[in-house]
Amino acid sequence: MATGHTDPRRRARIIAATLDLIADEGVAGVSHRKIAARAGVPLGSMTYHFGGIDELLREAFRHFTDHMVALFDAHLAPSADREQARAAVADLVHALSEGSGRDLVLTQELYTLAARRPAFRELTHTWMARSRRHLERHFDPGTARQLDALIEGLILHRALAREPHDRELTLEAVTRITATGR
Repeated sequence: MATGHTDPRRRARIIAATLDLIADEGVAGVSHRKIAARAGVPLGSMTYHFGGIDELLREAFRHFTDHMVALFDAHLAPSADREQARAAVADLVHALSEGSGRDLVLTQELYTLAARRPAFRELTHTWMARSRRHLERHFDPGTARQLDALIEGLILHRALAREPHDRELTLEAVTRITATGR
């Protein structure tokens, strides 16, 4: 096994293992020992790379929010007008509400952590601001704020419903909330 000095990917493996562990057991199930075992690194690497569990959680969730903002960008960047942006938002809602559910669980874990511990709210504030900037390319700031909240609600409802609503209903909701303003 490479040492921390010769293993430049060790820090990234620890962050990935942290997110995997949170997705499986929640933030409450996270410990240095469990993360080290999952990442395949010596326990001492945890304190070598991170000042404590809070620093590691911040870095892991920062990495996660970067991933989510990249998904927003991948869906919304190609849109040339409002109609295409509405369709892209509907596609984004369906992409994030289907599949493994990992992103949904990590999102809810981050929100719960930020609700319980204000020190983590800067992460959610920054993430929301970055998401809204993507939406503001096509909609005024007030509409973008409402649309951002709608997206999260639609994703959660689709992911947890016994009979998830179809894309037509998603597009109708997005169209209604974006019908006014710019």
